[in-house]
Amino acid sequence: MTEPAGDPEPARGGAHTYHGPVIWEYAPDLDGDPDPGEIVWTWVSFDEDTRVGKDRPIAILGRAEDRRLVGMMLSSRDHSGDRDWLAIGSGPWDSEGRRSWLRRDRLLAVPADAVRREGAVLPRATYDSIVAAVAKAQPDAQAGRAWTLRDGLRRILGRPLP
Repeated sequence: MTEPAGDPEPARGGAHTYHGPVIWEYAPDLDGDPDPGEIVWTWVSFDEDTRVGKDRPIAILGRAEDRRLVGMMLSSRDHSGDRDWLAIGSGPWDSEGRRSWLRRDRLLAVPADAVRREGAVLPRATYDSIVAAVAKAQPDAQAGRAWTLRDGLRRILGRPLP
Protein backbone atom coordinates (compact mmCIF):
# COMPACT_ATOMS: atom_id res chain seq x y z
CA MET A 1 0.00 0.00 0.00
CA THR A 2 1.31 3.48 -0.82
CA GLU A 3 0.68 6.11 1.81
CA PRO A 4 -0.21 9.67 0.80
CA ALA A 5 2.97 11.78 0.63
CA GLY A 6 5.25 8.90 1.49
CA ASP A 7 7.01 5.78 0.42
CA PRO A 8 5.20 2.46 0.30
CA GLU A 9 4.25 1.34 3.80
CA PRO A 10 6.37 -1.60 4.91
CA ALA A 11 4.49 -4.89 4.67
CA ARG A 12 5.08 -5.54 8.36
CA GLY A 13 3.93 -2.06 9.40
CA GLY A 14 6.07 0.37 11.33
CA ALA A 15 7.74 3.63 10.35
CA HIS A 16 8.64 4.61 6.81
CA THR A 17 9.95 7.67 4.99
CA TYR A 18 7.45 10.52 4.85
CA HIS A 19 7.42 13.61 2.61
CA GLY A 20 4.12 15.29 3.47
CA PRO A 21 3.13 18.24 5.61
CA VAL A 22 3.83 18.15 9.35
CA ILE A 23 1.74 19.63 12.12
CA TRP A 24 4.37 20.20 14.83
CA GLU A 25 2.98 19.40 18.27
CA TYR A 26 4.35 18.87 21.76
CA ALA A 27 1.85 16.90 23.87
CA PRO A 28 3.62 14.06 25.73
CA ASP A 29 1.51 11.92 28.06
CA LEU A 30 2.91 8.55 29.14
CA ASP A 31 -0.53 6.97 29.17
CA GLY A 32 0.18 3.94 27.00
CA ASP A 33 -0.61 5.76 23.75
CA PRO A 34 2.20 7.36 21.70
CA ASP A 35 2.10 11.16 21.55
CA PRO A 36 4.21 13.94 20.02
CA GLY A 37 7.02 14.83 22.40
CA GLU A 38 7.79 11.21 23.32
CA ILE A 39 10.50 8.77 22.38
CA VAL A 40 8.87 5.52 21.24
CA TRP A 41 10.05 2.21 19.79
CA THR A 42 8.84 0.89 16.47
CA TRP A 43 10.09 -1.04 13.48
CA VAL A 44 11.81 1.33 11.01
CA SER A 45 12.39 0.37 7.40
CA PHE A 46 15.81 0.88 5.87
CA ASP A 47 16.21 3.56 3.18
CA GLU A 48 17.50 1.13 0.60
CA ASP A 49 14.84 -1.57 0.97
CA THR A 50 11.55 -0.94 2.78
CA ARG A 51 11.08 -4.68 3.22
CA VAL A 52 14.01 -4.73 5.64
CA GLY A 53 14.50 -2.73 8.83
CA LYS A 54 14.92 -2.96 12.57
CA ASP A 55 13.30 -1.98 15.83
CA ARG A 56 14.58 1.40 17.01
CA PRO A 57 13.64 4.51 18.97
CA ILE A 58 12.13 7.51 17.23
CA ALA A 59 11.35 10.98 18.55
CA ILE A 60 7.71 11.80 17.78
CA LEU A 61 7.61 15.46 16.71
CA GLY A 62 4.10 15.93 15.35
CA ARG A 63 1.40 14.47 13.18
CA ALA A 64 0.55 14.15 9.52
CA GLU A 65 -2.76 15.59 8.36
CA ASP A 66 -4.21 12.06 8.46
CA ARG A 67 -3.19 11.85 12.19
CA ARG A 68 -0.28 9.41 11.72
CA LEU A 69 2.62 10.18 14.01
CA VAL A 70 5.62 11.90 12.43
CA GLY A 71 9.11 11.71 13.86
CA MET A 72 12.79 11.08 13.33
CA MET A 73 14.90 8.11 14.34
CA LEU A 74 17.53 8.05 17.05
CA SER A 75 20.88 6.33 17.27
CA SER A 76 23.37 5.87 20.10
CA ARG A 77 26.23 5.59 17.59
CA ASP A 78 28.46 8.69 17.56
CA HIS A 79 27.70 10.85 14.54
CA SER A 80 29.99 13.79 15.42
CA GLY A 81 30.71 15.88 12.36
CA ASP A 82 27.82 14.45 10.33
CA ARG A 83 25.46 17.31 9.51
CA ASP A 84 22.56 14.92 8.90
CA TRP A 85 22.58 14.00 12.59
CA LEU A 86 21.82 16.21 15.59
CA ALA A 87 23.24 15.45 19.05
CA ILE A 88 20.37 15.55 21.57
CA GLY A 89 22.19 14.24 24.64
CA SER A 90 21.17 11.41 26.90
CA GLY A 91 17.88 10.71 28.57
CA PRO A 92 15.69 8.07 30.18
CA TRP A 93 14.90 6.57 26.75
CA ASP A 94 18.33 4.85 26.81
CA SER A 95 18.76 2.48 29.75
CA GLU A 96 22.56 2.74 29.48
CA GLY A 97 22.55 6.56 29.57
CA ARG A 98 24.32 6.87 26.21
CA ARG A 99 24.23 10.09 24.19
CA SER A 100 21.66 10.03 21.42
CA TRP A 101 21.75 11.41 17.92
CA LEU A 102 18.68 12.30 15.84
CA ARG A 103 18.73 11.73 12.09
CA ARG A 104 17.34 14.97 10.73
CA ASP A 105 17.41 14.21 7.00
CA ARG A 106 14.72 11.51 7.08
CA LEU A 107 11.24 12.22 8.33
CA LEU A 108 9.21 9.13 9.29
CA ALA A 109 5.47 8.43 9.50
CA VAL A 110 4.12 5.70 11.74
CA PRO A 111 0.58 4.65 12.63
CA ALA A 112 0.00 4.73 16.39
CA ASP A 113 -0.85 1.03 16.45
CA ALA A 114 2.59 0.18 14.99
CA VAL A 115 4.40 1.64 18.01
CA ARG A 116 5.76 -1.18 20.15
CA ARG A 117 6.20 0.86 23.33
CA GLU A 118 6.55 4.33 24.76
CA GLY A 119 9.98 5.10 26.11
CA ALA A 120 10.17 8.51 27.71
CA VAL A 121 9.17 12.13 27.42
CA LEU A 122 11.49 14.23 25.29
CA PRO A 123 12.32 17.34 27.35
CA ARG A 124 10.59 20.43 25.94
CA ALA A 125 13.92 22.24 25.46
CA THR A 126 15.27 19.28 23.45
CA TYR A 127 12.07 19.13 21.38
CA ASP A 128 12.31 22.86 20.66
CA SER A 129 15.99 22.49 19.67
CA ILE A 130 15.13 19.70 17.26
CA VAL A 131 12.33 21.69 15.62
CA ALA A 132 14.57 24.78 15.41
CA ALA A 133 17.38 22.77 13.81
CA VAL A 134 15.07 21.19 11.26
CA ALA A 135 12.80 24.18 10.73
CA LYS A 136 15.31 27.02 10.85
CA ALA A 137 13.69 30.13 9.45
CA GLN A 138 10.26 28.45 9.70
CA PRO A 139 8.12 30.63 12.02
CA ASP A 140 4.97 28.74 10.98
CA ALA A 141 6.36 25.50 12.44
CA GLN A 142 6.32 26.91 15.96
CA ALA A 143 2.74 28.03 15.48
CA GLY A 144 1.69 24.48 14.62
CA ARG A 145 1.00 25.19 10.95
CA ALA A 146 1.75 22.48 8.40
CA TRP A 147 4.88 22.58 6.24
CA THR A 148 7.07 19.92 4.74
CA LEU A 149 10.60 18.93 5.70
CA ARG A 150 11.52 19.51 2.07
CA ASP A 151 10.30 23.13 2.36
CA GLY A 152 12.39 23.63 5.48
CA LEU A 153 15.53 22.15 3.96
CA ARG A 154 15.05 24.22 0.82
CA ARG A 155 14.91 27.39 2.92
CA ILE A 156 17.85 26.40 5.12
CA LEU A 157 20.02 25.54 2.12
CA GLY A 158 18.80 28.52 0.12
CA ARG A 159 18.34 26.51 -3.05
CA PRO A 160 15.86 24.14 -4.69
CA LEU A 161 16.23 20.45 -3.92
CA PRO A 162 16.36 17.83 -6.68
